[in-house]
Amino acid sequence: VQVVESGGGSVQPGGSLTLSCATSGSIFNIIGMGWYRQAPGKQRELVAIRNRGGGTDYGDSVLGRFTISRLNADNTVHLQMTNLKPEDTAVYYCNARGYESIRQTYDAWGQGTQVTVSS
Repeated sequence: VQVVESGGGSVQPGGSLTLSCATSGSIFNIIGMGWYRQAPGKQRELVAIRNRGGGTDYGDSVLGRFTISRLNADNTVHLQMTNLKPEDTAVYYCNARGYESIRQTYDAWGQGTQVTVSS
């Protein structure tokens, strides 16, 4: 299973960006997809995840500012980011989990997309 992110870039504080994540390959069933980020010198942290049943989980620092979309039928998910702050600057990674077959699971990561928030 391959995961590809897009939509990163540079934005001023208070601005907005939308990230997109697309998966492809042998996908029998999706468990969930989500976003994580890693800033220089820091550990990777949860941004937002969405499971197949519709449930979500958000990192405390983005709650109320970021919104993860539902899992689309074409195995994509989007992350709408508003009121961006300099501390949101990081590489954002998409993660996808599911089944390639009845017995074979997958846990795939994308290469990451850079988000820079600066005036």
